[in-house]
Amino acid sequence: MNIDKLEIDKFTKRVQGMHRRLTDLYDNLNTVPVMPNVLPQALVELGSASEIVHIATEELRQQNEELLQTRSLLETERQRYQDLFEFAPDAYLVTNTSGIIREANRTAAILLDISQHHLIGKPMTNFVALPDRQSFRAHLIQLSESNKVKELIVHIQKRNGELFDAAMTVGVVRNQERQPIALRWLIRDITERKQVELAVLKNDCDLSQNRLWHKCSKGDFIPLKPGIIWYVCQGCVKLTTLCETGEEVIVGLAGEGMVFGSSLTGLHTYQATALSNVELVSIHLAEIAASPMLSYTLLPKINQRLQQTESFLLIAGRRRVQDRFHQLLVLLQQEIGQAVEQGTRLSIRLTHEELASACCTTRVTITRLIGQLQQQGKISFDSRHHIIIKNL
Repeated sequence: MNIDKLEIDKFTKRVQGMHRRLTDLYDNLNTVPVMPNVLPQALVELGSASEIVHIATEELRQQNEELLQTRSLLETERQRYQDLFEFAPDAYLVTNTSGIIREANRTAAILLDISQHHLIGKPMTNFVALPDRQSFRAHLIQLSESNKVKELIVHIQKRNGELFDAAMTVGVVRNQERQPIALRWLIRDITERKQVELAVLKNDCDLSQNRLWHKCSKGDFIPLKPGIIWYVCQGCVKLTTLCETGEEVIVGLAGEGMVFGSSLTGLHTYQATALSNVELVSIHLAEIAASPMLSYTLLPKINQRLQQTESFLLIAGRRRVQDRFHQLLVLLQQEIGQAVEQGTRLSIRLTHEELASACCTTRVTITRLIGQLQQQGKISFDSRHHIIIKNL
């Protein structure tokens, strides 16, 4: 039985009416003769009311038990989330929109070297190193206006004065009117990550150390063996394949600090040719698999080759040959360009045939386009016939 408001109102009116009749009956009991049917009617109504009261009491008891169970479940769930917050491996803070700390978990207290009790009420700015405070305050103002989670990299100063690099992930809490009411902070100590990055830079320099160097002269073919990646220490390597007509097509350039190898391509025909005097070292895939640091170092270099390959695909996708050549010069400017007084000099001399191969056109067309760009003053050549890009 569900007792809604309408039923309660009806029951209340019946009880009030019965109460009035019983009162009248009691007041007139000794003065007015009782009608034969009044007392039985009153008893019937009293019995009916008693039954309804009993049913209502049972219903309320059941509802109360359900409420107690729901309250217990909510309390259990609340405690679970409180424990997740309290014992999380990362530092969590909740502040108001001005950065005043309202809640802090144990990890935050440990990270900042201060008790949880003393964290409450403290401004976040107090824990930011002095040189970063001005920019941090500016970010704090912008946070409330953003609907996205932001990440800040700042120097944090512990209570004992010790500094560390921290990554702060910040999300805005909003009310039903979409007004900002709080900020949630996740703070991680990234000192070790910074050290790893420095180690990667050092390891990058060490890639060529303690390895056998291979030297190739300009025009030499570089052997491509399965299970080996070549790392370019000096010079530039042209990576090509053959199209259906048997013509050579450039698919990449591997300059200093870049990698290449048959393991990094799915092409059946793949050739590497030295565009200049080249110095290389070989790295076995088994060595990479056994060294996480080496893998971490080589990953951005492999990604660099992937991005370059996509750039060559973009060039091939241009309809007009002049657009393809223009895009190729922009790519070469980025990959092998050197700043000189006149503009950007391509450090490697590419023949008209090689430029035509990269643009999927003919040598005659490239010669014509180069002449046009020279007349327009957009490119020129130095004494060694290297292209100088002035203003594309």
